[in-house]
Amino acid sequence: GPVNICEEMTILHGGFLLAEQLFHPKALTEMTKSDWERVGQPIVEALREISSATACSQPFAWKKKALIIIWAKVLQPYPVTPSDTDTRWQEDVFFSVGNMIPTINHTVLFELLKSLEASGLFIQLLMALPTAICRAELEHFLEHMSVDTSSKDVAFFLSVWWEMMKHKGNQQDPLLSQFRTMAHKYLSSSDEFSHPPKRFKSDPDVCPTMPLLAMLLTGLKQIQSRILCPGMKCCALANLADMLTVFALMEDDPQEVSATVYLDKLATVISVWNSDTQNPYHQQALAEKVKEAERDISLTSLAKLPSETIFIGFEFMCSLLREWGEELQAMLNGSQGTNYDSFRLCDSLTSFSQNLKLYLDSTSLSKEERQVVSELAECVADFLRKTAKVLKNKGFEKDITASIAMAIIEQKMDRHMEMCYIFASEKKWAFSDEWLACLLNNRALFREPDLVLKLLETVIEVTAADRAIPESQIKQVISLILECYADLSLPDKNKVLSGTLLSWGRKGLSEKLLAYLDRFQEDVNTTFNQLTQSTSEQGLAKAVASVARLVILHPEVTVKKMCSMAVVSLGTHKFLAQILTAFPALRFLEEQGPNPSTSFVVSCLKETVWTKFSTPKEEKQFLELLGCLMNPVKPQGIPVAALLEPDEVLKEFVLPFLLLDIKEVDLSLKIFIQTLEANACLEEYWLHTCSPFPLLFSLCQLLDGFSKYWQGSSPGRNGASLWMGRTWWSISWRSSVKLYWPILRPSPQTPGSSPCLGSTGSWSSFAWQLAWTVRLRMKNLFEGHFKCEVPATLFEICKLSEDEWTSQAHPGYGPGTGLLAWMECCSISSSISEQMLSLLVVDVGNPEEVRLFSKGFLVVMVQVLPWCSPQEWQHLYQLTRRLLEKQLLHVPYSLEYIQFVPLLN
Repeated sequence: GPVNICEEMTILHGGFLLAEQLFHPKALTEMTKSDWERVGQPIVEALREISSATACSQPFAWKKKALIIIWAKVLQPYPVTPSDTDTRWQEDVFFSVGNMIPTINHTVLFELLKSLEASGLFIQLLMALPTAICRAELEHFLEHMSVDTSSKDVAFFLSVWWEMMKHKGNQQDPLLSQFRTMAHKYLSSSDEFSHPPKRFKSDPDVCPTMPLLAMLLTGLKQIQSRILCPGMKCCALANLADMLTVFALMEDDPQEVSATVYLDKLATVISVWNSDTQNPYHQQALAEKVKEAERDISLTSLAKLPSETIFIGFEFMCSLLREWGEELQAMLNGSQGTNYDSFRLCDSLTSFSQNLKLYLDSTSLSKEERQVVSELAECVADFLRKTAKVLKNKGFEKDITASIAMAIIEQKMDRHMEMCYIFASEKKWAFSDEWLACLLNNRALFREPDLVLKLLETVIEVTAADRAIPESQIKQVISLILECYADLSLPDKNKVLSGTLLSWGRKGLSEKLLAYLDRFQEDVNTTFNQLTQSTSEQGLAKAVASVARLVILHPEVTVKKMCSMAVVSLGTHKFLAQILTAFPALRFLEEQGPNPSTSFVVSCLKETVWTKFSTPKEEKQFLELLGCLMNPVKPQGIPVAALLEPDEVLKEFVLPFLLLDIKEVDLSLKIFIQTLEANACLEEYWLHTCSPFPLLFSLCQLLDGFSKYWQGSSPGRNGASLWMGRTWWSISWRSSVKLYWPILRPSPQTPGSSPCLGSTGSWSSFAWQLAWTVRLRMKNLFEGHFKCEVPATLFEICKLSEDEWTSQAHPGYGPGTGLLAWMECCSISSSISEQMLSLLVVDVGNPEEVRLFSKGFLVVMVQVLPWCSPQEWQHLYQLTRRLLEKQLLHVPYSLEYIQFVPLLN
């Protein structure tokens, strides 16, 4: 709160007045350390009364505020002139409250801090001061400690040193900022801080903590002779070991320990505190213990101590180990148990020893320096050998690990999200009352896809192994996890769905948890009833959210239901496709099942609707559904992705069905034409990544089947159906060759091959099975590789080059069928039609020859035309126009031809 006069300040004012009366006639500025016991008690009691009175609000905050006010009073330049008073009244936020406190010296401040055991607050406030004042104040403190040093002084000094190492800056505290600002103003108006202490040169580039640690090391040397009890000796050595490890030996950016190691360290420290009745944290609540233990095990440094200070520290540690070693070894190996000071000494020395060896191996040192480090390493190793049982036989309680992790989560302390992952994964903790309460109270923290998956894995494993868990608890936990899942973003829901499919397959959570999923079938029915009634874009987000819950519980049931509805329910296919494409996680390959390489969505489509259409409308909706799944419509605000790839659709719904005796052949050809349009705008067109051989081979075989039927050897289909099928085939073939042409174009270096197909030998091996008209369609693909085989009768009416063409005896092409073969060639493509026209042998000057050709042309036209696709009709129409222009057609119109030429009527 603001720094102004209030009830608490009045209590503090009263404490100082009492102290002043007790010290009368002397002023408090003259107080010495020996006077404090008699005079300082009212000030300490006043602060304790304030802390007690504000216990329900913020006792620590008020203690900090009081100490800032007192320290500000110590820092104020003295004596105060009338002009200073006017200025400070306006600018100094501490002026009004400071005037309630008499003028005091550093002794009052330091003794008060020591009486309150406020080493942590002391460091917080010290580090908030400007660098010059900070160092000068620490110098005052060390001088104070070195005079008439008592055991309490030693304990407070060691605690201050330890707090200095644990201190982390950058705390956003307005009161500390005000304190720093006013100290700056005091600095500019006082000569006392114009120079830093003489023994410590100021270096603006050095981390501010480094010179202070060097000063504390010097302070330790000054009070060394007053460190008498073994506990304090342990603490002093542990502090020195930690300082040298963190601020001298460790890497500049040390790798953070794993969360499990971190948790284990916390558990070890807190276990020691729990067993050490003398430790100040013994009686603290678990959350407070965890917060403090986090600080103890998380020492970090942004800089290194100067080399000179490091070697002073090395030599001093070696000296202390030799001087105190035997006494401490006897104490540590005694039977009185492990307290925190002894544990910390062994733990710190162990870490120091490991880092010292690395330092010795990796650092360039002079002979003298290497000697110092080697002696110290041996000294530490010897001490640890003789006290090894302290860490080996600690026998600390391990059942507190779960409680610690949950306390970190509850209080959102450092690394709490990592604790959430351990919490979600640890099977031994699951379903305890504490675990359930933690999940219930902190479910907002578990709204991450990986955490939801970890929780699901844990619940499934634990419920499968332990049948004693109450069903109500299992249902409650599943409900909480699904609530976390429901709150995820759509991309995160897809991550969970992907993990669910990978772990438990197409049956999802229902595989293991169906017994605990109340009303699942009801939810399915309700959701899908709502979907059929709301197919607008406004209802899309709500529909996606509803389906998201169902699809994780039972992906197979949900997707199959949607596929079926998309085909059967009129006009819903586009809306349902938008919902499906919001879940790209459904694009996964099943490892088990009849077709291991088939994607889940394809499997659902094949098992549910494919080959089961009852009306042309259903076929049409299925065709459009496939199109939407390949090229999804992107609604506003909902990310979607294709669930089917064109090559996958080609492989599953086209190639196996390009056979004349399969009734889906027409639909498959339509699907194929649709796949050719998919992703056509992309730089790398999908068709170019597929081998052309299977597709072109299948299309050739299909056309061959059509041809055989037309010749009367394939029963089973009516003519209209076959004509439609051939029409779709014609579009498919033309589109395929056009799209494949860039990669099928014959190689100029090797005329008998193409870059994509390689050698054409594989084509030749099956080409002889096909009708000659089918083989002729591949002429452009393998030009120059093999001759075009045509009926021998074609040579009778055309001047064909024997370099390109070869005659072959074909059944059904007896004498007089040359014109039939010629027209079949012309219907294939405009380029072949032009070639055939240029090679035609008809004497225009002979009317009888033209008349005979014209009669034959009409008869052949009647035979060929009904079987042509629209594109082939177009070729013959163009051919007829050209013949008329060349005056090669004379149309006889007499009764004898009417019965043979019904189309002329």
